[in-house]
Amino acid sequence: MKLLKVVLFFIAPISLFGQLKKITNKEIWSYEFSAEKLQEIHPLSSASQYTVLEVNRKTRVSKVVAYDYATAEFAEEIVNSSLKVLIPFFTSYNFSEDENKLLLESESEPIYRRSKRAKYYVYDRTTKKSNLLFGFKVQEPKFSPDGSKVAFVYNRNVFIKNLDSNEINQITTDGSDHIINGLTDWVYEEEFGFVRAFEWNANGTALVFMKFDETMVPTYSMDIIGKDLYPSPYTFKYPKAGENNSVVSLHLYCIKSEKLSEVKLGDEKVYYIPRIKFGPDKNKLIVQTINRHQNHLKLWTYNIEKQTANILLEEKENTYVDVHDNLKFLKDESFLWTSDRDGYNHIYHYKADGTLKNQITKGAWEVTSFFGYQEKTREVYYASVEPGSTERAVYSIKLNGSRKRSLSPENGTNGVAFSADYSYYIHTFEDSNTPTQYNLRSTKTGKVIRPIEDNITVKTKLKDYIISEKKFSKIKVNGNNLNMWMIKPKDFDPNKKYPLLMFQYSGPGSQQVANKWNNLNDYWHQSLAQEGYIVACVDGRGTGFRGSKFKKVTYMKLVYFETLDQIEAARKLGQETFIDEDRIGIWGWSYGGHMSTNCLLKGNDVFSLAIAVAPVTSWRFYDTIYTERFMRTPQENPEGYDLNSPFNYPELLEGDYLLVHGSGDDNVHLQNTMRMAEALVQANKPFELMIYPDKNHGIYGGNTRMHLYNKMTNFILNKL
Repeated sequence: MKLLKVVLFFIAPISLFGQLKKITNKEIWSYEFSAEKLQEIHPLSSASQYTVLEVNRKTRVSKVVAYDYATAEFAEEIVNSSLKVLIPFFTSYNFSEDENKLLLESESEPIYRRSKRAKYYVYDRTTKKSNLLFGFKVQEPKFSPDGSKVAFVYNRNVFIKNLDSNEINQITTDGSDHIINGLTDWVYEEEFGFVRAFEWNANGTALVFMKFDETMVPTYSMDIIGKDLYPSPYTFKYPKAGENNSVVSLHLYCIKSEKLSEVKLGDEKVYYIPRIKFGPDKNKLIVQTINRHQNHLKLWTYNIEKQTANILLEEKENTYVDVHDNLKFLKDESFLWTSDRDGYNHIYHYKADGTLKNQITKGAWEVTSFFGYQEKTREVYYASVEPGSTERAVYSIKLNGSRKRSLSPENGTNGVAFSADYSYYIHTFEDSNTPTQYNLRSTKTGKVIRPIEDNITVKTKLKDYIISEKKFSKIKVNGNNLNMWMIKPKDFDPNKKYPLLMFQYSGPGSQQVANKWNNLNDYWHQSLAQEGYIVACVDGRGTGFRGSKFKKVTYMKLVYFETLDQIEAARKLGQETFIDEDRIGIWGWSYGGHMSTNCLLKGNDVFSLAIAVAPVTSWRFYDTIYTERFMRTPQENPEGYDLNSPFNYPELLEGDYLLVHGSGDDNVHLQNTMRMAEALVQANKPFELMIYPDKNHGIYGGNTRMHLYNKMTNFILNKL
């Protein structure tokens, strides 16, 4: 009888396990496991409320709804596309400063990664009326501070519309194929991360905008295959490493006098202007400039009335200085700023004249986000990796660096969105086992006032599937303890040997090993674990949130140390009794594709398979701002560019290699893959190639992503 019980004990779990479902690519790319998100949270300053965008794409109805922070009760439906004839279905919104008007974005048309054109409607909450901003699709509209005007860009020229009179004033007229006003060029958008290149001053009496002269920037062209009889050429200005950049200048437009003038920063010969903004003083323009090597950043203050410029502070490095948005002016015109000058990214407080008052945060850990400052309590709010580099915790600290307290009680990835008066915050929490939770908390006590969204639906859904635990650990590689996660098959048997697939990105300052909820790649990795694969990820040298020394060690020789670390990590993992050392593969996208290619070639005694999606294969082909930040120019550093370019050593290929690219990739050009393919052909090396017609760097649209992941899945199942 006892023996029968024991047998049943072992049979039951096996039977239960057999009833669970496998995750499929179709489900992943139909987004069936996606967690709910609060879209476009906006704290209202006029009330203790916040607004969210509620979009129903099936019914084509969108609305902006206000909720009360404390009670969660519905407060007001601010605008609803189904109730107003002149308000179409919209997908984004922005308030004027007084929150009486909204800009509603409709018929959005993407251009590059961040840029888009759209029709915009101005909705007046007082009159309940709406009007089309302009008769054509425009870019980057922004209310003046008093809400009476909107500045926007059309056909590379800056316009201002007076909402009271409906009069439209065209500020610039020289916009053309090589002149851009009020918007960034391709490389600024991609690498400095912004598109709108104009700002209103504090009282709306002046507008400052950037002008880009692309005349000397080389042109890149690619064919759009499309559906017509002949492909159509697509050309755009793209400065590759070592080539000419746009000549950038700053210009001031005075609303009253309608006078246009150029902003000069003394005798400075400006190369890059990565940020502009106005301070609380209506005459005080703040400009960041940085040299071509990106190792000397200057923070300028420019008086638009007196036309005088002064340097507030400078950041200098032997390697490079990171550009960021962590600049906050206080009422006394002192300001907060983040810097890694002591080896770790921390918050500093400066007087109005740029004299350092104090370093607010300190320690062998990094501040990762700066959320703001509350004048009433003199508290600074930030996120950091204090609990560990794979975690994100939120804290408040006094301006003098005292009385630090935690606003996020659990380890994992935490974030916050504060109410306008900082009385409340919407706290987001997730970890590898918990989909994103939204809770309202009191800033004073940190206690939960009420739950908003727990995403229990997706967690419950996953109970029906075979899901393996993602385990975090450290692995000692080349003298460094590197962060790692690993997923094993659910029915893992330590006495068996399993093939290993490694995933990485590895780019400077990046992070893949983080304690957060599943992204879509995680679900794909789970589907591979279901088929008997172990999947692992290691963040090697050069990745972020472990201090500047760890991150910047790759300077002047990108992918060299990163490749050594992935090869050695794979070699070490292959020594585990449960891993088949003859069946180790690696994959990655973009920078990660460069890495997976390098690893297969230089680590051909360790790796037997690699997949490279949209890879860089030579840094000579990539853009100026990103590449030169880490490598300087090819003219200065030819060995750094060529010794780690995989098409220079195709003869090293021994394993199975899948090379994938979109022919419409404006970012990492198809040229990279074509040069790699040609090198392999001439070396008489077999490989597989997949080109997705007209798809950009993201390789998506329709069934494209599903086709790609089916392709990769079958390649792994058949080859590894």
